[in-house]
Parts: sequence; structure tokens; C-alpha cells
Amino acid sequence: MDEERALYIVRAGEAGAIERVLRDYSDKHRATFKFEPTDEDKRKKLCEGIFKVLVRDIPTTCQVSCLEVLRILSRDKKILVPVTTKENMQILLRLAKLNESDDSLEKVSEFPVIVESLKCLCNIVFNSQMAQQLSLELNLAAKLCNLLRKCKDRKFINDIKCFDLRLLFLLSLLHTDIRSQLRYELQGLPLLTQILESAFSIKWTDEYESAVDHNGPPLSPQETDCAIEALKALFNVTVDSWKVHKESDSHQFRVMAAVLRHCLLIVGPTEDKTEELHSNAVNLLSNVPVSCLDVLICPLTHEETAQEATTLDELPSDKTAEKETVLKNNTMVYNGMNMEAIHVLLSFMEKRIDKGSSYREGLTPVLSLLTECSRAHRNIRKFLKDQVLPPLRDVTNRPEVGSTVRNKLVRLMTHVDLGVKQIAAEFLFVLCKERVDSLLKYTGYGNAAGLLAARGLLAGGRGDNWYSEDEDTDTEEYKNAKPNINLITGHLEEPMPNPIDEMTEEQKEYEAMKLVNMLDKLSRPCH
Repeated sequence: MDEERALYIVRAGEAGAIERVLRDYSDKHRATFKFEPTDEDKRKKLCEGIFKVLVRDIPTTCQVSCLEVLRILSRDKKILVPVTTKENMQILLRLAKLNESDDSLEKVSEFPVIVESLKCLCNIVFNSQMAQQLSLELNLAAKLCNLLRKCKDRKFINDIKCFDLRLLFLLSLLHTDIRSQLRYELQGLPLLTQILESAFSIKWTDEYESAVDHNGPPLSPQETDCAIEALKALFNVTVDSWKVHKESDSHQFRVMAAVLRHCLLIVGPTEDKTEELHSNAVNLLSNVPVSCLDVLICPLTHEETAQEATTLDELPSDKTAEKETVLKNNTMVYNGMNMEAIHVLLSFMEKRIDKGSSYREGLTPVLSLLTECSRAHRNIRKFLKDQVLPPLRDVTNRPEVGSTVRNKLVRLMTHVDLGVKQIAAEFLFVLCKERVDSLLKYTGYGNAAGLLAARGLLAGGRGDNWYSEDEDTDTEEYKNAKPNINLITGHLEEPMPNPIDEMTEEQKEYEAMKLVNMLDKLSRPCH
């Protein structure tokens, strides 16, 4: 009934009446995502009628009402076949200011029309294969990049940027050709990186270092959403970069990694939005060539160095093992390097472990990233070793028992998901410089057996990668306990009493004769 009334007014009414009836329809069906199959033909005709209205000279408010209803109707895949034509797509491109002839965005009154047109395009491209093909024919990716360049530094049009980026993400997700076009022809890597810089309001203090105000306000919801869409689009653009990239691209990847470092050190409007922001940053960092990830850590300034020295002097003299890592003014410092971003990644990893579900999607990306960073960058590895595998003191409990990061990771080494257990074991193995004896000290043979068998190291030795030769220093507590540590379980076991001590001489003689008889039977040839 709603569709019939709306269709009648759309076909015969004036702009004011059309606006009113479509606004009523939109208000009623705003949260509708499943439609009645019996009204399918009516919805198709309503879509066709709306496109005919959109080519007329109607007020902006009427255009918005038309587009809102079109967006709702475009959630239904079945009605899109007859309405997804080149002419209709071009109508939406014109309303979204995606025509290359439009060289400015000055009329604020037009912004709602642009946003609603982009939302419609997102739904139609996602739900219609015909629209996906027409997007290639109409060179939609280039038009979207052109629109981004018009508004990349304009904070008051974040909604336009957000849905432009979402549509760019969808196109690059659905078409591998568009990924290549974005990367090389359209210079998508620097463009999208600049969008992130703008969303984060980054102020550079050095080539790859930005100023971070820990006491500053969180990102606004609009800035956060815009940044998330840019991160997702960048992920598609760079999806194979870690395998194949030109040396000349290294600078651009380092700039992007520096922007992502800044991203890890700021927060969104809510805890959930912050986690979503950081999750997308982790995914994108996994695409950065590992040689460019050195910008995640940076040397301290003169002021920070002075603060670190003061903090080190304040530590007790018997805490020499802990002196390398200090926390001063919210800055995690290790060996004269700022380790804030790595510490955030470690905390993010631990939160994902604590969630206890969706390990493959939620945990393996950050674990893989930390593993590769540790393998390639000595300072990162040593810092993470200090945080995850500190010198052993109490070995009375099994390695998998407890609430430390080490305990949680060791428990994952026997997880039912093969991918999860492999990457958890690999991370700990790399922290141990791929030395079997060091890994066994922290995990026990039973937990490490899967990794060692896969690597052909059950008899001991070390992996194929080279690491510095600095040796671990065992604590006095560990040295004293070591003779009684069970190598299988990896924890201290009290010596078992000798059963012979409780026997009489007759019992000892009886048991000895039993043993002689058993050995005699074993030595006889079989018949």
C-alpha cells in the first residue's frame, strides 16, 4: 500500500507532494532491510519513477527525499536489475558531484544531496553486478579520487569523504583491476595517506615523526569513521605490497607507517571505536614491507632522554634486568627508543587473547605483525622479549598456568586451530632468537613439540634466521631450581621419594629376582 501511494504521487504529483510522500515512506521504512516479495514489482516501478523525478528541476530538499527512498529500496538486490542502467548511474554520479567538470564544492546546501547520492551508489554497487561493471566503464574510481582531492583538507565535509572512501573500498574489494589502477595510475597510496593525516590532524616534527598529545581530546565520531574507511581502502590498495614493492616506494610506505604509528597512539570517541580503529591499523601495517616498519619506534628527544636517565636512577639497584624498560610521562622507553606504538600493539594483542573467540580473524594479524617486526628489528624483539618473556624467577607453576602474557601465549600453543597455535608458537620462538633450548625454558617441551616437529628441531638446535649473539642472563632463582625442572611440563617438581628406601632386605631381594626373571624372558629367542 505504501508503494502504491508513493508511486501514484511520484508519477503525477508536484515536487512538494512528492517530497512529503517520500519523506513519510522513508520515515516508515528507515530500518527496513527485508522486503515483501509480493510488492517487488511495485518497488521496481517506484525506483524507475524516482530516477525520472531526479532529472527534473526540483528543490534540493525534494532531491534528498528521493535519494533517501532510493537508498532504502536499493537494499533489495532483486529490484536493481531493471533500474541499474548507465543512464541512471550517470544521474547519481552527477548528483554526487563526481563529474570531472565539477571543479569545486562551494554550495553547502548541496552537501546532503552529495552524501545521499554516494550512499545510494554504495548500496547499488555492492548489490548489483551490473553496477560493478558499469563502474569500470564509467571510470568511477578516478572520479572518486578526484572528489577526494577536492575535499581532503575540508573538515566540514567529513560525511562526503567518508562515503566516497567507502565506495572506493567496495570497488577495490570487488575488482582487482581497480586496486592496481588506484595504486599506480591514480596515486591512491599518497592520496589516501593524506586523507588519514587530515583526519588525525597530524603535525610532523621530523620526516617520519609526529607530535602526539596524550592529553588531547579523542577523535570525533566523524573523524574516526572517515579514518576507518581510509584504512580499509588503503588495505586493498596495498594488499600485496609486503611481497612486491619498488625501492622507490619505501619513502611512501614509511610515511604511511608513521601515520599508522600516530593512529595507534590516539583514541576514538568510544572504546569500541578505538579498537576498530586500531584493528584496521594493524591490518594495514601487515601490508607494509617489514623493512619500513622501523619508523614504529623512534629515538628519544633530548628532553625525553634526560627524563629516562632520571627514571633509571630512581630504580632500585637490584632491578638491573628491568632497568632497560621504563615508563615516564606515559612514554614506554627501551634502550633510548620510544616504544609506545609497540606497547599498544602488545596490549591490543593481549585484549584479543582475553576475548577468547575469533582468534583467526582477530588475533592472528597482530601476532603475525609482532612476529615479523621482532624478526627484522632487534630493538623491537628485545623490548617484546622483556615484556613477554622476562627473566624467570618463579617456576613452581606450569608455563600455561597463570595470567601473564607468557601464560596466555603458551596456552595458545596447544589451541585446536592450527593457524592460531602455529603463529603463537612462532612468535615465542622468534623472541627466543629461534633457539630451542631458550624456547623450552619458557614453554616446556610438551607445549613446544608441535612447532619443533614442524621445523625438524625435536632434537634441539636453532632456526634458520640469524640473530645477535647477546646471551640471556638467568636469575639466581632459576639457576637454583633448574636441576629439578621437568623438561616436559616446564615447571619445578619436587624430587619423588625413592621406593626402595621403604623396603626391607627381603623385599629388595624379591623385587631384584622379579627383574632378573623379566630380563631373562625378554632375552630368550621367539619360537
